[in-house]
Amino acid sequence: MAAVPTMIQTNDTPINKSMNQQQNQTFTHYVLFWLKQDLTAAEVANFTGFFEELRKIPNILSLHYGKAVSSTPRDVVDNTFTYNLLVYFNSLEDLETYGTHPIHLQAIEKYNQYWEKVVVHDSLLK
Repeated sequence: MAAVPTMIQTNDTPINKSMNQQQNQTFTHYVLFWLKQDLTAAEVANFTGFFEELRKIPNILSLHYGKAVSSTPRDVVDNTFTYNLLVYFNSLEDLETYGTHPIHLQAIEKYNQYWEKVVVHDSLLK
């Protein structure tokens, strides 16, 4: 009698590999804010309300913000910004939803008077 081959099911099909790779990836939204020079110290401190409003948007894995620090000056260090924001998402779709979410748009409307420059970096971490 010939041996009957045993079927072994794995999750290594191209589709499953692609899905697993996507699940192991994190999408980031990194933003630098340069606030207007003529703001009072209280207005600069109150700007954190912007970040706290953004925190309410669904599908955010985590949200972190802070002020620039006076680290050792080097040619590659730019500490000229006032605040930075780092938001993590599970998918590009979640990142895109965040960008057009009504809470995000309302927060921008409310706080955009505070900044003179904003730079956004969206990236994919592996």
